[in-house]
Amino acid sequence: MHSPARLSKTQEYLLAVAAAVVTANAYYIHPIIGDVARDFGVSAAKIGLVPALNQLALAVGILLLLPLGDRYSNRSLTIIFTIGQCAGLLVMTLAQDFVLFTAGSTLLGFFTIAPYLLPAYASKRVAPERLGHVTAILTAGVIFGILVARVGAGVVAEYFDWRTVYWLASGAMIAITLVLPRLMDKGSGDRNASKLHYHQLVASLFGLLRSHREIILSGAIQGIGFGQFIALWLGLALHLTGPNMGYGTDVVGYLAGFAAISVFSTPYWGRLADRVGPRKARVGFSIAQTAGMALLLPFGGNLWLLMVPIFVGNVVGPAIDVTSRMTFLSLQPELRTRLTTIYIVMMFIGGSIGSFAGTALFDLFGWTGIALYVTGSCLCLTALALLGYRLYGQREAG
Repeated sequence: MHSPARLSKTQEYLLAVAAAVVTANAYYIHPIIGDVARDFGVSAAKIGLVPALNQLALAVGILLLLPLGDRYSNRSLTIIFTIGQCAGLLVMTLAQDFVLFTAGSTLLGFFTIAPYLLPAYASKRVAPERLGHVTAILTAGVIFGILVARVGAGVVAEYFDWRTVYWLASGAMIAITLVLPRLMDKGSGDRNASKLHYHQLVASLFGLLRSHREIILSGAIQGIGFGQFIALWLGLALHLTGPNMGYGTDVVGYLAGFAAISVFSTPYWGRLADRVGPRKARVGFSIAQTAGMALLLPFGGNLWLLMVPIFVGNVVGPAIDVTSRMTFLSLQPELRTRLTTIYIVMMFIGGSIGSFAGTALFDLFGWTGIALYVTGSCLCLTALALLGYRLYGQREAG
């Protein structure tokens, strides 16, 4: 069996664009959550069910569907799952009641598997010494998708309406679904080495938890980080568009534009992690993030001051994800998709918790509740990063 062809530079960046489009769908709701709640006549706490069930469905879908990537063609699976995303988006766009809108969002979440197949696909087609850099490029694509989703949704909803946001999203998904078959090579590396049956693949996840215990730590770190990210942005949208601050959804979108810096900084952090080791780099990033998020509470009443902690979080937050992924994407190719499954399931369980927490805490305690929750999460994340370096730091290269 021949080795799979290496990705060209053009393919690397086009895959990053694809990652951006398929990832963006879960984030359009962030700046417009207040508008959607008002349109359907539901409370701020109840609208939190939409992103929370989306994230929970993502975790379930990844648990049940992503392991197939270790047996079947990543290319074929990616195309099938993007078709499922298209269906969920169209249901959301056309929904005339809150239950159907929530159902469409949940369906969308269940099929949002492509962003997590793409790094595993790319990891098998790059030289080992470029793994961190290429992983960072794809992560930057994901960040760009989140950026466009949150900035664009806020602006579009302010000048048109929230349904226009989802019409545009549906069009983008249909376009990328048509492009993917040409972008992803079939090749000899498209089908993976595992001969396990489906139920064996799913059951094997529990064996991997025992034999590769570091994945539990990396997944927990990312689950905490992603949960606090969701809680922060849902709380921020409700805070800024509420009566105390009085801004429009476009301002929430503009503030989300700070994520643009991470599109450029994340590849640099990936190269840094290649040099010093991902576990050591993750400790530094987590300490910097904690220092930045500690400013959310004292700066919460001023839009301009809020830009400081948000800027810090956008710079170092994605780097924590990159370094955590590097701890297992350097292992045997036939294990990477299933290890990614464990990692992403834990990530979206954290995201589901953060979605509930973000709206519930805002209802109960306002911005103070959000700020304290995020800062406390950062402290827990930093403690786990230090534990990871202490337990597994001897594996660091160079």
